[in-house]
Amino acid sequence: MENKYDVIVVGAGPAGSTAAYSAAAAGASVLVIDRRRELGVPVQCGEALAEDVLKELRIEPDPRWAVCRTNAVKIVSPSGIEVRIAERSVTGKVGYILDRKVFDKFLAMRAAREGAEILVNTYVNGLITENGHPAGVRTTGAWGKGEFRGKVIIAADGVGSRIGRWVEIKTALKLEDIESGIQFQMVGVKPEDTSLMEFYFSSGIAPGGYAWFFPKGEDTANVGLGVLGSRADRRPVEYLREFVRKMPHISCGKVVEVNAGGVPVSGPLKQTVKENVMLVGDAARQVNPLTGGGIDSAMRAGTIAGEVAAKAVDEGDTSEKRLMEYEKRWREAIGKRLEKYLKGKEVLLKLTDEELDQLARTLSSVRFDRISLTDMLRVIAGAHPKLLWKLKGLF
Repeated sequence: MENKYDVIVVGAGPAGSTAAYSAAAAGASVLVIDRRRELGVPVQCGEALAEDVLKELRIEPDPRWAVCRTNAVKIVSPSGIEVRIAERSVTGKVGYILDRKVFDKFLAMRAAREGAEILVNTYVNGLITENGHPAGVRTTGAWGKGEFRGKVIIAADGVGSRIGRWVEIKTALKLEDIESGIQFQMVGVKPEDTSLMEFYFSSGIAPGGYAWFFPKGEDTANVGLGVLGSRADRRPVEYLREFVRKMPHISCGKVVEVNAGGVPVSGPLKQTVKENVMLVGDAARQVNPLTGGGIDSAMRAGTIAGEVAAKAVDEGDTSEKRLMEYEKRWREAIGKRLEKYLKGKEVLLKLTDEELDQLARTLSSVRFDRISLTDMLRVIAGAHPKLLWKLKGLF
């Protein structure tokens, strides 16, 4: 293995592996470093992904990792009122429930086949600097201690990025800026429909967040929830156990795996670029603050980061000014949407359970043929103008 590369990517989740593929495809020499012995483990999300990002990146869904196709949603209010939305048109939005253990390996292998080197079970414990700027990383792990030099470092090292801190980007999170997520993978459950994703909103079920039921097969599912630490008075696992007990179609199942993790819900970082360094994915907080979903944003931002890194190296200019192309492009591609979702989260956090029930009661009588926030707001505007005023942040 070489010790000098054009691009070093730290972290082999969807953001890092997509960045590595993109940079390698553009002709850069790439090294990916990940501290885990097995990529994709542990799973730290609900594993839902919309199909559109796969189409954009020309990735063909594979049943080995796209284990369940989804095209319908059921939203349940605090008192149990259901709102159902189904994509009925041929061009309707489709999604998948993933097997992240397989999916993350697939993305890393995709990068490796394009020429990237992959180094697992290796911990990055410091930066190499030259003339005051990052010029590589120091590592320790299964292969011993090492030093690898890179012209650009892409930090895909997760929430509270250490590399971000080392280059003086503010990555610290406040308690209200992070959701604590807990998920059971269960077998023996009874999904109503394997294409239907279920969401449950209630301050009693998941304060500051929501619970989910995502089928992965005829009798298997991911069952989880996220709570805001600033609003919870118990551990997340206690909320989840209680939720499971109260749901007949879930309580009949058995837990075969438990996963937990923190999800940033504060909106993107104000700065994601420094001299020779770019932050992507959870490290840049490129996460939907309303849902906590971030795989699609991570893959889009990772693709842009890899392209910019390779071009900057080829031009011999990896300065902060040059790398700002990445900042500009990702904000144009996904930034406005993430800011809109942040406003939506702030609005929903202000609603009482009674107001959530009122919303659900209004929407439950309407048949929605597509998953569209705009369509929902039109219905609310006609029925509850005052409530619509409280929802103005969602426009």
